[in-house]
Amino acid sequence: MRTLDVALGSRAYPIRIGHGLLSQAELIVPYLKRPRVAIVTNDVVGPIYLEALSASLRDAGVAVTPIVLPDGEANKNWETLNLIFTGLLEARCERSVTMVALGGGVIGDMTGFAAAAYQRGVPFIQVPTTLLSQVDSSVGGKTAINHPLGKNMIGAFYQPKLVLADVGTLRTLPIRELRAGLAEVIKHALIRDAARVDWLEANMDGLLACDVDLLAEAVEWNCRIKATVVIADETEQGERAHLNLGHTFGHAIETGMGYGAWLHGEAVAAGTIMAAELSARLGMLSAADVERVRRLFARAGLPVAGPALGVDRYVDLMRHDKKVEDGRMRLILLEQIGRAVIRDDASLADIKAAIAACSD
Repeated sequence: MRTLDVALGSRAYPIRIGHGLLSQAELIVPYLKRPRVAIVTNDVVGPIYLEALSASLRDAGVAVTPIVLPDGEANKNWETLNLIFTGLLEARCERSVTMVALGGGVIGDMTGFAAAAYQRGVPFIQVPTTLLSQVDSSVGGKTAINHPLGKNMIGAFYQPKLVLADVGTLRTLPIRELRAGLAEVIKHALIRDAARVDWLEANMDGLLACDVDLLAEAVEWNCRIKATVVIADETEQGERAHLNLGHTFGHAIETGMGYGAWLHGEAVAAGTIMAAELSARLGMLSAADVERVRRLFARAGLPVAGPALGVDRYVDLMRHDKKVEDGRMRLILLEQIGRAVIRDDASLADIKAAIAACSD
């Protein structure tokens, strides 16, 4: 088992990465206020892992309340969030309950938001079961739901007590979900570590084949990057925004297509290529760099062009992004491979040209 720490003072927490961790209740019990948990999962992950985790906890003397939600980004909304509160209230869960998010990024985001709000705050634990959630969304305390006008626009910063990433769960992922998770792995390398881009180019086939050792290394490295950035800038006032490379374009794709039509990682892949194209138009990347970015996403089996929403529709959706400030789009771009930069001086003409060059 590999262990990292997110050092946030009194809100610090560990990230534990390994194989077979779901059956080890002793890793969870020390982080419970009382021996009672509410496990929030969905109707896809639940049938595979809910009973194993519940049985392990019950054997350790922990009372378990399961709450099973409908799967998918399309259900990341107020109505589904309210199902969590209904489950907690019907089970008479008190403030001492600990909520456990068992699933991917949607479950983690909604469980964290519900934990931040229920009785004005109860503890929660992340047990991510997808590559995307293990390398990105489970770490850092961002919780949210979607709105028809924008993705993740309603939420809170609320840190978990523990992140327990069992890489064994990745073997049951559909290949499309695995590829979507690799989009965030590639993104982290592009913004932070040029040598890791080389590593990804050399090991992409093994990652796609679910080599557990390679996946564990990838999860640990990505969590280390995420933890370092979160410690430096927990509420995204500066450096943490770098983690959003490709996301302003990508969120426009998700919103414009309807939540769930494109997976988050798929939209981030196409959005990152748009960001690379815009970086080249601003004189930071070469054409060869942009092609290298495109080729790496293509090797992961991810989209390399956005859908044909229309350039003006992209721009309209991007204006609803959380990073818009004083009416100016603050875009995360690439100064070079391995180094991100925040720019708010890209002309509308260049933004539109980059979208047009990288969409169908």
